[in-house]
Amino acid sequence: MKIFETIHDRKNTRSVKWDMVKNLFQSEDVLPMWVADMDFQAPDAVNQALIARAEHGIYGYTIVDDMVKSSIINWISKRLHWNIQSEWLSFSPGVVTTLHMAVQALTEPEDKIVIQTPVYTPFYKVIEAHNRVIVKNQLLYSENKYHIDFEDLEEQFKQEVKAFILCSPHNPVGRVWTRDELEEIAKLCEKYDVLILSDEIHADLAFPNVQHISIASLSESIANRTVTCMAPSKTFNLAGLQASYAITPNQEMRRKLEKQFAIQGFHGLNTMGNTALEAAYNHGEEWLDQLRELLQSHYQYVKETLETQTDLTVSKADGTYLVWIDCSSLNLDAKGLRKFFNEEAKVGLNAGFEYGTEGEKFMRMNIACPRTILEEGVHRIIAAINK
Repeated sequence: MKIFETIHDRKNTRSVKWDMVKNLFQSEDVLPMWVADMDFQAPDAVNQALIARAEHGIYGYTIVDDMVKSSIINWISKRLHWNIQSEWLSFSPGVVTTLHMAVQALTEPEDKIVIQTPVYTPFYKVIEAHNRVIVKNQLLYSENKYHIDFEDLEEQFKQEVKAFILCSPHNPVGRVWTRDELEEIAKLCEKYDVLILSDEIHADLAFPNVQHISIASLSESIANRTVTCMAPSKTFNLAGLQASYAITPNQEMRRKLEKQFAIQGFHGLNTMGNTALEAAYNHGEEWLDQLRELLQSHYQYVKETLETQTDLTVSKADGTYLVWIDCSSLNLDAKGLRKFFNEEAKVGLNAGFEYGTEGEKFMRMNIACPRTILEEGVHRIIAAINK
């Protein structure tokens, strides 16, 4: 699709990725390939819906009506094969916001919460900000792929853990957990009475022929201990419109969650987020299928090129547009690694240590950009290593 080939100038659009380059990387000539948004325009149906809404010209208080809810229900059913009910839905500006609310609503100060490291940076803040205790279940890294250490996970659960934040698909390592893996997690959560807060914002970005499974879809009993956090933001590049939702089948858990939102003063979605969400889920399927093929191709290009022309290795992934690069062969510490990519390669990536000490030898690359930009970034890295 031409929409994925066109280079759009995002500078001077208040873009976090492009307009903060000098502030973050101390140089204007660093190519930004870090924060998780895409350099692609949203589906045309989304843009046209937003234009039509803008042409109306009145932006009063907005409701999330049955049409919006139906677009979500139909999308989840068709794409993820999970039948949900409209009353299970709660709305939020973002998944991280929902996690903050859920931790406050469903756990108590000093409660232990498990995360699987290396993992998405805000998870640490979500726990620590509310005086909860981080418990790490470190992922196992073998044969260039990450696996869950179930023996350790059970040992952690035995320590009176209250909740488990699941990252599915996992950011930054790119794993889409299999049914067997999810069933083992579910079994342990039931055995030790652990709540599941499941961040599934990348659910739609599994590579072709890889099926994302929502852990709450495994059984009614698992659904009743799970808050599933989703959004169209990563899928359709709508992060700036701040529209996400939680799926909570358990009525008591949902009541507590929504009460916490009310306490914090959050009430529904903004007008444009509402409009974009509905349009994306109703009309964005063909666009998404082509995007997934493109992302898989980009991932394979990065992996094959870096591994054949350098000693870097790329973690085996099943989806997302985030590539986890093992840079241990460079023999640099965490700060030295970041400095090398910023100052020598002139490519702005996420430093792996931001995801936990387990990521100190890694860097995270965003590959959701036109192929020419991707190739430029890869070639800069290769040239810097050769130099």
